[in-house]
Order: sequence, then structure tokens, then C-alpha cells
Amino acid sequence: MAEIYILLLFVIIAAIIAVETRKLLSAVICIGAVGFGGSLIFLFLRAPDIAITQIVVEVLGLIILIRATISRDVTLISGDREFFGMVVSIVILLVIATAGVRVLETLPAFGTPIIARLPDAASNTYIKEGLARTGAANIVSSVILDFRAYDTLGETTVLFTSIIGATVILRKKSRKLLEELE
Repeated sequence: MAEIYILLLFVIIAAIIAVETRKLLSAVICIGAVGFGGSLIFLFLRAPDIAITQIVVEVLGLIILIRATISRDVTLISGDREFFGMVVSIVILLVIATAGVRVLETLPAFGTPIIARLPDAASNTYIKEGLARTGAANIVSSVILDFRAYDTLGETTVLFTSIIGATVILRKKSRKLLEELE
């Protein structure tokens, strides 16, 4: 539980830096750190589906914001780097790496069913009462379409939106450019 508080502190510090910094690119990078810290928190809370969704949304958001920022904020990188900035960067990377290792240590062994560890798990309710409560033809349909319908709708919406966003961002030439060239 202490790891979650450390990550929350990291997220708060990154958010404050994002608000207070004067450079747009630095603010965008701090916003990305907030999002990735949130996905690590979801992993600690044993919600990997939400963590994956958070990472997908965060990566697409960062791509969009960085593309918009680079054209407005010219950042020149000189050979001299500030010692304090380098130390802070290394500390942040070490904290993220340590949190990732801790998450991997807390995960159960591969193949251990949640039913065996938590008798009050939602999956036990789905198995015991799923077909009687929903009237579905099979248990998978009852879970996806009845018990977790809003969650499934949200996940599919995020996935389709991310696919459309990636397609728009990563296409080689826009239609206007193609029309102008013809």
C-alpha cells in the first residue's frame, strides 16, 4: 500500500510541475508522467485492463500533444546539461523502475486462479449465479453483456477511438495535400 502513496506523490509532483513550468514540451512530458503514474497505480490496484487502456490513451494523447507542441515551442538542446535536472531525471526513472519491479513481485504465480485466492471474488458470483440471473446462453455472454456491459462498452469505445486516432496521426499524407498535388 505504501507504493500507491509513493506513486500518488509522484503524480502530484508531476502535475504541479506541468502546471508551473513555462515550456510547453516540459509540461506535456509531465502530463505524460502523470498518466503513466496513474497506469502503475491501476496495476497496484489489480486492474490491468484499466491500466492498459490508460497507457493506450496516454500514448495517443502524448503523440498529439507533442506534435502540436513541437511546432509552437522551439527547444534547443545544448551540450551542457544541468546537474540538478539530470539527477531528478535519474531519480524519477529509478522510482518508476522500482515501482514496476514491485508490481511484478506482488503478482501471483502464473496460472493461479483468483477463485482459489479470494472466495468472495466477483468471478465466483458470475459462475454460481450468472446463468440464473441473466438467462444468457453461456456464462461468457452473461458476464460480458450483463454484468460488465458498461465496462465492455467503455473499453471498445476507447479501443476504436485509439485506432482512429493512431490512423489519423500516423498516416503519411493528408487528403488536402493529395488534392493540392493533383
